[in-house]
Parts: sequence; structure tokens; C-alpha cells
Amino acid sequence: MLIPFPYSLFEVPFTHHWVQKLGIVPQLKQSTWLKRKFSRNMASSVENSEVGMDTKIGVVRPATDAFVAEAAEALRAGKVIAVPTDTLYGFACDACSLDAVNRIYEIKGRKHTSPLAICVGDVSDIQRFAVIDYLPQGLLDSLLPGPVTVVLKRGESSVLEQSLNPGLDSIGVRVPDYNFIRDIARGSGTAMALTSANLSGQSSSVCVNDFKDLWGHCACVYDGGLLPLGRAGSTVVDLTIPHKYKILRPGSAMEETRAILEKHSLVEELTTLN
Repeated sequence: MLIPFPYSLFEVPFTHHWVQKLGIVPQLKQSTWLKRKFSRNMASSVENSEVGMDTKIGVVRPATDAFVAEAAEALRAGKVIAVPTDTLYGFACDACSLDAVNRIYEIKGRKHTSPLAICVGDVSDIQRFAVIDYLPQGLLDSLLPGPVTVVLKRGESSVLEQSLNPGLDSIGVRVPDYNFIRDIARGSGTAMALTSANLSGQSSSVCVNDFKDLWGHCACVYDGGLLPLGRAGSTVVDLTIPHKYKILRPGSAMEETRAILEKHSLVEELTTLN
């Protein structure tokens, strides 16, 4: 039975378990106007962050290359960090650390039945964690990096710990179009569990002040300034059925995503209500 989840401005009411608060994702290579706008606004927002760096508590750092190694080490140590992406701020940890994953659920006050997506540094890393051989050649490279979460078959060959999203045979995967988080993923040597930096059911975060009450639960909070794409989050698309796709959440890049999917001859599977 399909069970809808509550409607809000930031979580559109679709009826699939992967749509429940995945909240994070990048922007499409083929959406060049969006890329230019994001890059321009992001550069400005980092320089003009709402909170002066001198007034922040010790756990807050700028999201710059100088702190990539520190963030990657925190993940390897089983800690939770907060990071900017190309859409929203998120909590991240080692997806293969049961204790760290449980910590994210505790911070958010989220039920363990709500799955977490993973983030990897490069499209080529996805095959370690999900099955991709049934997808059209070049599809993932056209969608990613970008503000899209692709839900794929997990498969028996996945190196993900079974304790991550137990009972599900699919996994949501992100490759954000944001170098800081991608470099952290590369440095950590594993997949990062990723979810929006907010209490479960509350508004998504587009600046670090939005989740200030939760800073103390993180090893470090990395400030990338005000994120310019709004609170829509990533577009979530289910690709688990060969030759078909289903949009689970419109997000910030639905039309661009649909155009790429149909260019690769995938047919949309529409949700039917009984």
C-alpha cells in the first residue's frame, strides 16, 4: 500500500519511500544557465556570509580546500559533519559506519525506516555501491554531477554495509556539483551518507544559521555561505526499472532531468492511484 507523506513547501507529497526527506542534490551539466548562476551567486555568498567568521563557535569552518583533509579525517573517525552542497546543507558521515549513521538519525530525530542517500566524489564511483549495467550508456554522466538523486538497484555486489537502509534493495546516490563535498568524499575513500541538515519535518537549510541549534552535534560545520538555489533540494528520480524512470520529487531540476532521461530513450512511469 502506498503511504503519502506530509506536504510542506520543501517536501513535495509523493508516495515512495525514497522521497521521504532525501533533501540534497546538484545541478545538471546541460543546464549551463543554472551552473553560471550558481557559481556566481555562490562566490558572492561565501564572501558575504551572514555570520562573521570571528563570531562563530569553534566547530564552524569555511568550506574551503584548506579544510578538506580535516573533514575527510572526521568521516574516517566515524563522526558527523555538516556540509554545503549545490542545493542544501546536509549532515554527512561514513555510510559504512553503523554508529555514525545512527548518530545522524539521532541528530535529526528521524525514524530509521526513512532511508538515507549516499554521496560519492565521481560518477565512476557509483558502480561500487549500486548496479548500473542496465542503464543507457552515458546517462549518469549526463545527469551528474548535478542537483539530482538517482535511485538505483543496490545489488549483491554493493560494498555498502547492510546496516544502511536495511530491507531496501535500492539506494539513492548523489554526486553534487560542488567541489568541496566531492573532494571530501574522495579523501574519505568511501561513500558518505547524506541527508538534509535540519530536524526531521522542519525546513531545509540554505545557510548555516538555519540549523544553528544543531551545530553542537557535529564534529565540524563547514560554511559555504548562502546557497542560491532555494529550498527545493535535488530532483529525485527512480531508475530501478530498466528503460523506465519515475520522478519521485520534482526538486530544483525536474525539467532538465526529464529531458536528459527521454533523450536516452527512457519512458516515464506514471504513478497510478488505486
